[in-house]
Amino acid sequence: MRTLGQKRAEYALEKVLAIPKDKKKDFKSFSAGAPSMILQNGFGQAIAFWLSKGTDKNLDIKPNDKHIVMFDIIKNWLCYKNDDVNNDFVEKTNERKDFIRQLSEMSQIKYLTVQKETLALLEWVKRYANADL
Repeated sequence: MRTLGQKRAEYALEKVLAIPKDKKKDFKSFSAGAPSMILQNGFGQAIAFWLSKGTDKNLDIKPNDKHIVMFDIIKNWLCYKNDDVNNDFVEKTNERKDFIRQLSEMSQIKYLTVQKETLALLEWVKRYANADL
């Protein structure tokens, strides 16, 4: 049986390895500051900021933008289900705005739990990004 930390690590490694080589340097520096951005500004504010930074003037998502990559890593982990992983922090959705809506409608206790889980995940993302994998 694997621990939740091992499951987070496996997921983070898979996602970091999927980042295109030409985008890894930017993602590395961005991932180093992501946890502190959440702690300083708040989870919802940081997520909303990343979504806005990864959107162009026409409100189209820039798919390989570091902000969108990080946003999607977090969004997909919080509802990730695979073998022995059964996360149900949020309902699975392909729409980023629905994810933001779910965050804004949850209780304070659940919101803080989601923030704590995200920070634990980001420690692995940051480690793997810094390893230049």
